[in-house]
Amino acid sequence: MADKITMGPDGDLRVPDEPIIPFIEGDGTGVDIWPAARRVIDAAVAKQGQGRSIAWTEVLAGEKAFRETGNWLPEETLGAFRQYLIGIKGPLTTPVGGGFRSLNVALRQLLDLYVCLRPVRWYEGVPSPVKHPELVDMVIFRENTEDIYAGLEVEEGTAEAKRLIEFLHEELGWHVRPDSGIGIKPISVTASKRLARAALQYAVDHSRKSVTLVHKGNIQKYTEGAFRKWGYEVARDEFAEVAVSWEECGGRPGDKILVKDNIADITLQQVLTRPEDFDVIATTNLNGDYLSDAIAAQVGGIGIAPGANINYETGHGIFEATHGTAPKYAGQDKVNPGSVLLSGVLMLEHLGWQAAADDIVRALQQTIADRVVTYDFARQMEGAKEVKTSEFADAIIERL
Repeated sequence: MADKITMGPDGDLRVPDEPIIPFIEGDGTGVDIWPAARRVIDAAVAKQGQGRSIAWTEVLAGEKAFRETGNWLPEETLGAFRQYLIGIKGPLTTPVGGGFRSLNVALRQLLDLYVCLRPVRWYEGVPSPVKHPELVDMVIFRENTEDIYAGLEVEEGTAEAKRLIEFLHEELGWHVRPDSGIGIKPISVTASKRLARAALQYAVDHSRKSVTLVHKGNIQKYTEGAFRKWGYEVARDEFAEVAVSWEECGGRPGDKILVKDNIADITLQQVLTRPEDFDVIATTNLNGDYLSDAIAAQVGGIGIAPGANINYETGHGIFEATHGTAPKYAGQDKVNPGSVLLSGVLMLEHLGWQAAADDIVRALQQTIADRVVTYDFARQMEGAKEVKTSEFADAIIERL
């Protein structure tokens, strides 16, 4: 019998055998990749037996929502995610340079999904631009609610911008060019510490070796630098039995998790040149955005990169394709469904259905190793058999 997922008093999810899970098909290629991913997820869950299945319920956002309701993000959709705790979504349209607010950012902020979780690893056979993609095995914890994504901006030439520039000059002695647009970058103790706490707890639960706090604190001392400081405080005050900072151990943590920090710009170089040095990464919103895509490029691109937005305190989570909508390919049954499918794997792991998650990963790996791939990989692989989105899903299901 279909029922909703709930949070137990101990903070763990209580998952029925047939959980109700809302989904957003997504704009653009969502019409192709979501049905393919859903079929694989359903097949993997069914294979486990135990009477388990997923009661999918569609909710609307993006272009489909606007066509049917006149609203880009209906309140009913937010209500469904609040009620059922866990959901999954395809890509949603976000215009550049104007228009409505980013729906992805809106969902994260309205539901306080403060962790953007992005595991990045290589699957054998996936084309890569680097020599040793197998060394890439990182998990990014990107803070989701603050930084420039908080949307605190005033437009150049407006009365608000003029007043703010005058205030900054008169009250703080700051000199800002009068023809400037201005954005405010909030980084709080609350958001920084709960992000660091989640990253450290993940490292403990998954037997990871290190947590790197990535920041630009050498320049932005009271925002990015504070993020670094507060991260170390969480490690020292809450995880001292299982974690130790670089300064405390000189890089020799023994059997503890090593907690260290790195400047954001050099990190973007070192994840290429020394990927084995990075395990769990905890970072601010904008840095996390850059790093997630840059690291994903080493292992096949964002077309196969999963993502999740989670609030570990309330139990809410939305798992999502991390790429754009690619509208010119919509309806062509052509693109790679890997990102939303592997986001489904993250969702199954989050629900505690590890065997089904492992089966999908194994079958996906085998399909790629057999060189049965969609066009994005086929054009980079010798002897590949190019298949449609739906056929790629069929091939994965065959190998389950």
